[in-house]
Amino acid sequence: MATGNSRTSISLPEPSLRRLPWYLAYVKLLRDKGVEYVSSTQISKEINVDASQIAKDLSFINISGKTRVGYEVGSLVDALEKFLGFGEKHKAVIFGVGSLGAALLQDSGLAQYGMNVIAGFDVDKAIINTRINGIPVYDVADFPRVQQELDACIGILTVPVDRAQEACNDMIAGGVRAIWNFTPYRIKTPDDIVVQNTSIYAHLAVMFNRLNHTLGK
Repeated sequence: MATGNSRTSISLPEPSLRRLPWYLAYVKLLRDKGVEYVSSTQISKEINVDASQIAKDLSFINISGKTRVGYEVGSLVDALEKFLGFGEKHKAVIFGVGSLGAALLQDSGLAQYGMNVIAGFDVDKAIINTRINGIPVYDVADFPRVQQELDACIGILTVPVDRAQEACNDMIAGGVRAIWNFTPYRIKTPDDIVVQNTSIYAHLAVMFNRLNHTLGK
């Protein structure tokens, strides 16, 4: 199986990029079962994406299968993990160690996808200087000093909405280059800062709306 260039040199459409982790999750299951080859048709049946779309998505990163055989599972897993950056270690910090922030600190699964959460920051004196899942929680006021040692490139934002922009500014001032924003607030950042918005509440609104439509409300 041929594999191509690194992800940094390829402009991949975002819908295709969002589907790649689906493919990876499935082929990792196959690898664990000892399956050696898989076709786009087989992947299609399991994740409900058209086989031609799967082949097109994989072609963007120059992954090609063998005629009548398909993709070599082990090589496909390696290529997808490398392209997606899951095989690397990206140091991250969490701002806001409430219920969601604490849950993310305890989610050891993030490390399997290259996210190494190394510290949390909060204003609550009850949790400052404690550890969650072995990860230290600091006073948010100490971030500039602690960040000099941590050198985290990713900030995870789980603060109350009225603190979102301020926390975002603090992260950027400390050298964070990408922000995973879990708040419903649309933070403002310089153009060279990567922002990924993941609002649970927005997804809830969509789900409730679809549910009400299904129920005829």
